[in-house]
Amino acid sequence: MFASRSAFAMEEFKRLISYVRPYWATFAIALFSMVMVALFETATLGLLVPIVDQFVKVPGNASATIFDLHKLIPQDDWFKAWLTISGLLFVFTIGKGIAEYFSSYLMAKIGQSAILNLREQLYDHLLKQSSSFFEKHRTNFLVSRLVQSCSLIEYAVTGNLRDVLRESFILIGCFATAFYYNWRLTLGAIIVAPIIGFLTTKFSKRLRRYAEDSVEGNKLLTDTAQETLSNQMIVKAYGAETRERSRFSRVAHFIANANLRSSRTAALSPPTIDIIGVLMIILLIFFGLREINAARMDASQFFAFLFALFRSYDPMRKISRQHNEISRAFAAARDVWDVLDEDEQIPEKAESITLLPLREKIEVRDVSFNYKGHSKQILKHIDLTIPRNSIVALVGESGGGKSSLIKLLQRMYDVTEGEILWDGIDLRDADLASLRKQIALVTQETVLFNDTVKYNISYGRPDATDAQIAEAARIAFADGFIEQLPEKYDTRVGERGSLLSGGQRQRIAIARAVLVDAQLLIFDEATSALDTESEMLVQKAIANITKDRTTVVIAHRLSTIRRADKIVVMEKGEIIEVGTHAELIAAEGKYKKLYEYQFAEEAEHSANL
Repeated sequence: MFASRSAFAMEEFKRLISYVRPYWATFAIALFSMVMVALFETATLGLLVPIVDQFVKVPGNASATIFDLHKLIPQDDWFKAWLTISGLLFVFTIGKGIAEYFSSYLMAKIGQSAILNLREQLYDHLLKQSSSFFEKHRTNFLVSRLVQSCSLIEYAVTGNLRDVLRESFILIGCFATAFYYNWRLTLGAIIVAPIIGFLTTKFSKRLRRYAEDSVEGNKLLTDTAQETLSNQMIVKAYGAETRERSRFSRVAHFIANANLRSSRTAALSPPTIDIIGVLMIILLIFFGLREINAARMDASQFFAFLFALFRSYDPMRKISRQHNEISRAFAAARDVWDVLDEDEQIPEKAESITLLPLREKIEVRDVSFNYKGHSKQILKHIDLTIPRNSIVALVGESGGGKSSLIKLLQRMYDVTEGEILWDGIDLRDADLASLRKQIALVTQETVLFNDTVKYNISYGRPDATDAQIAEAARIAFADGFIEQLPEKYDTRVGERGSLLSGGQRQRIAIARAVLVDAQLLIFDEATSALDTESEMLVQKAIANITKDRTTVVIAHRLSTIRRADKIVVMEKGEIIEVGTHAELIAAEGKYKKLYEYQFAEEAEHSANL
């Protein structure tokens, strides 16, 4: 069990390092800078012997020190010795500062570049996924991976990895200094290392577990808050504030407890190591006095040895503190890997066919469909022909399969059985980008981005000129209200178009479809009530956009249905009636009942107008 867990952790580490590998040259310079930091730190420790010698040694009798620095110090003139020691100390400090700057900056550059690549890879991966992927995962779940999880990984590379490496080199330098002065005492001190290593491992395991709890809790808290705040009107309407507050509080308390346990463990680690260190120092003082009395080392050397050993606990403590953050980073990395490893892209053949504009018809042949992992059939043996430049209206009660059929025409999913042909070409053999280029989509829930009117209209055609954008707006009867906006086409529409009315949002969406100038228009009419003027303008815009286009519409308005060349009545995933409005009324079947229940009131309202 332990071996498999260690192997899994190593695989995670290798995968994380793979994002740093392209920057190996920069990493090598950063690593060299870290080594220089350690060397300058070690050299500074080496100056302790000649400094102490100035106070306790007889001039002319210098004690040996690391890097033979004692040879640079004048022995018979204390003032010259002071000048030399001060100069060396200043040079070593400047050198260490410069090396620290380069190591920190270069590691930050590596971390930012690596995480930029990771974020772009993750975002590109998400954009390629099919609709089933997004139906399975909440938006907040995916956004937290892009933002929060990647930020934790970025800090692990920028800060944690830098500190672990740099402090490790300093630790080596401290031990090398101590070993130089007295290898016997150093070996005795190293005996305590396994104890510290064992405690560090125990602390690390606990911190990693608490970090995973904290990361999961934060994701759940984000979901809870986003869900409640985005649906605040429903929360208020049903008086659910107390319930939502309680739900939020439970998750927040879970995170607080996990963080407190993590903080308790992180706070316990350094003092535990300090206590062990102090006990070791006490023993070392005893054995050091024996070494001095045995003339195996000078007092100045023992003082430098003791200082180097004591200095080694600072990098040990810093390294032990990194376990908490590194554990969080690994937990975040696993979340990102989980998303990257889940691939539900619509498959494309290597020799896919580029679709040309529709010349004759779209055929739906004996199509059945069920969602992946579900046995229930959503569509059953659908046969439908959609001639070029015709209007086909899909009607029926909710759950009849209309939206699913629309998604199959866009190849958001692949059919389970049967085939959909575009001028005789199976959509599964077609190039996906060329298919999407032939389709303009207007959804029931108008989707606008928090940007300008111009950006939203030109979303499907970013290279459109201002004149083309204005013409699309004119066709969609949107130019009138746009010209009255504070900054006209440069006016921002707010989140999801919140600064516009329902009718204005719909006309912007229609203008977007007009500008794409696609052969196939897929239109899901909004069911929300509009004022009379907005309703009339939207209907005119719909009439404009459907001219000389092949149109498939999920119809909710009688005016749209009456214009349709073919009305398809769907129920429980099957087509039960096909015909024109007059034909289906005369047939006195399901359509007539739907008409009487859903459209009779609208017909009466239109007659009164």
